[in-house]
Amino acid sequence: MGVPFVDLKAQYHSIKEEIDAALIGTMESCAFTLGPEVAQLEKDFAVYAGAQFAAGVNNGTSALHLALLAAGIGPGDEVITVPFTFIASASAIHYTGARPVFVDIDPVTFTMDPAAVEAAITPRTRAIVPVHLYGQMADMDPIMAIAKKHGLFVLEDAAQAHGAEYKGSRAGSIGDAAGFSFYPGKNMGAAGEGGMTVTQHAEINRKVRMLRDWGAEKKYHHEIIGYNMRLEGIQGAVLRVKLKYIEKWTEMRRDAAARYNAMFKGTGVVTPVELSNRRHVYHIYAIRTKERARWIEALNAKGIQTGVHYPFPLHTLKAFDFLGYKQGQFPNSEKAAAEVLSLPMYPELNAVQQEEVVSAVAALQAEALQLA
Repeated sequence: MGVPFVDLKAQYHSIKEEIDAALIGTMESCAFTLGPEVAQLEKDFAVYAGAQFAAGVNNGTSALHLALLAAGIGPGDEVITVPFTFIASASAIHYTGARPVFVDIDPVTFTMDPAAVEAAITPRTRAIVPVHLYGQMADMDPIMAIAKKHGLFVLEDAAQAHGAEYKGSRAGSIGDAAGFSFYPGKNMGAAGEGGMTVTQHAEINRKVRMLRDWGAEKKYHHEIIGYNMRLEGIQGAVLRVKLKYIEKWTEMRRDAAARYNAMFKGTGVVTPVELSNRRHVYHIYAIRTKERARWIEALNAKGIQTGVHYPFPLHTLKAFDFLGYKQGQFPNSEKAAAEVLSLPMYPELNAVQQEEVVSAVAALQAEALQLA
């Protein structure tokens, strides 16, 4: 039968009438850049994330980039993040002129190891960017305590964590600011590109809004050199519809993850761990195997699509050679990058599809145990 990795058409058809009406409404209003739909989305998403302010931008990378610039991060500064993440987390730091400084991850949650952060702080350190990977938030209490001790700005990379929680607090509500992505495959995806910077600080919000729109608060009154990073009206309209359903879809993802966990029980397959003080929103459901390439090939032959998030830690990529890191410096990140395998995960994923996935994966695991 086969199982797709994601099924964006299923989501669209479940709310087709509302999405189509939102698109037509924007076409009729001709408010194509920012406009009332984006303005209302900003208000509603800020409430959802538990933040005071939100500013819509053209993608998640810009959401991080502009937040760092708004905080005054620039050339000569250092910003601490992790190497086991999508390249945007570190690229946004580099765009400001600052230097990304990597620390290893916790091997269970794949998120920033707080114990490694303090040792990486130097007189040049200005900020910390913890990544809420796969839908589970980083261990924010010790990270915030370290930041407070050293006077550092904390930017949550929440691109994969819409609605995730840490001790009852939403992603985007704990750090000084956060960046969300609305890339189509995200838990709340646009009809194209989109992003949002949220913050508790009025001045950070003001600067992000200026930076996204050519450095002006009023047209042609350019106070700083800015960018063209505005969120489109069509995306605002689509995302306003989807925001109404994000909690329903999140619970459907969590139900699907619980079914996977139950089905895999006793097979020996290494499944994701949700800590008791977190709400995991399962943007990605990643298992681990030392035989990933063979498993991908075997699953693909059965029509079961998979993904790898992410196959190369950032410090091993040619793009970041200039940072001077070497293979072996971040063993947990390197081991995770070699072993993670993302299985199909989306709200509409059903038990029959999951049984097909689990049966195939469990057979591969049994074969691996026999060969061991």
